[in-house]
Amino acid sequence: MNIRPIAATDIPVELPLVEQYWIFEDIAGHDEMLIGRELLRLCDDPRLGAGWIAEEGGQPVGYLLAVFVFSLEHLGLTAEIDEFFVLPSARGHGAGHALLAAAEAESTRRECRNVSLQLGRGNDAARDFYRRQGYSERSGFDLLDKMLPW
Repeated sequence: MNIRPIAATDIPVELPLVEQYWIFEDIAGHDEMLIGRELLRLCDDPRLGAGWIAEEGGQPVGYLLAVFVFSLEHLGLTAEIDEFFVLPSARGHGAGHALLAAAEAESTRRECRNVSLQLGRGNDAARDFYRRQGYSERSGFDLLDKMLPW
């Protein structure tokens, strides 16, 4: 298993993984051109975040994107795992653990105070995985969001 930072040259091989993730999570509005543009933006501006790709036998099998946010509540930068996907055929072989470890190490290097993520309510397998990695629900909080026009 090879885990490495995502570079702009990886975008063409990452896009099919992103599409599979969006299908898996039932995320509407997949637009390969817009997604490719934003991945390039992330690759070009490390202040926004970082990403990693997992390869097995030279083939991409997963990816993780983390974004960085300032939080007064946490007294500094925090990292949010924005997207994290491993192909079903590659699960259970260490790719997820290695991707998460890379994201946590980079977040620590950048002096982030915590790491957070969103998880679908019905995704019990992922919930179990995250709990084994030391993550837990934040008691008393639910995520609310609102899309803004652009």
